[in-house]
Amino acid sequence: MSKLSAAPYLEEVQRLLRALDPEEVEAFAEFFWQARERGALVFACGNGGSATTASHFIEDLAKGIAFPPGEARFRALALTDSVPLLTAYGNDLGYESVFAEQLENLLSPGDLLIAFSGSGNSVNVLRALEKANSVGAITLAFGGMGGGRMKQLAQHTIIVPSDNMQQIEDCHLVLAHALYALLRERGEARVRR
Repeated sequence: MSKLSAAPYLEEVQRLLRALDPEEVEAFAEFFWQARERGALVFACGNGGSATTASHFIEDLAKGIAFPPGEARFRALALTDSVPLLTAYGNDLGYESVFAEQLENLLSPGDLLIAFSGSGNSVNVLRALEKANSVGAITLAFGGMGGGRMKQLAQHTIIVPSDNMQQIEDCHLVLAHALYALLRERGEARVRR
C-alpha cells in the first residue's frame, strides 16, 4: 500500500497563491475603504464553500476592525446568512433569486457587492451581480475556472488560475483574509494617531 501524501495538494495551493497579484488585492481593499468612508453598505454572496467564505469575510469586516470611538465602522451584510429569507425566496421564486431579491430591498448606488464563486457560473450569484450593476453599485468578485460568466459581470475580478474547486476555495479564503488584514491595518493606523 502506498503512503498518502498531502504535499502535492499543499504545494499546488502555494503555487496558485504565488501566481496571484498582491496589487489586485490592494485595489480591492481601496474599494472597501472608500465604501466605508462614504457610508455605503457592503454585501457578500456565494454558494456552498463560497457561502462560508462570504459569511466569514463579512464577520471579519464588521467586527474585526477597530476604529477610533465615534468613527464609522464597516456596514456589512452577508446575503448567505438568513436561512428563513433564503428558503422563502428559494421556495417562492427559485434558488436563482435568493441573493438578488435581498438586494432589491437594501441596495443603493455606490454600495459594494463582493461575490465568491469557484466556477463563476452560479446563477444566483450572477443575478446578484446584475442587480448590483443595474443600481450603480460597485461589483467585485473572487473566481476560479477562468472566471465563468461572472468575469464579464463583475466590474473587478480576481481569478484563481485553477479548475480544482477545493484549491480555488482555499485561495479565496486566503485572499479574503489578506483583504481583511489590509483593511484592519488601515483602521488600526487611525486608532494609533
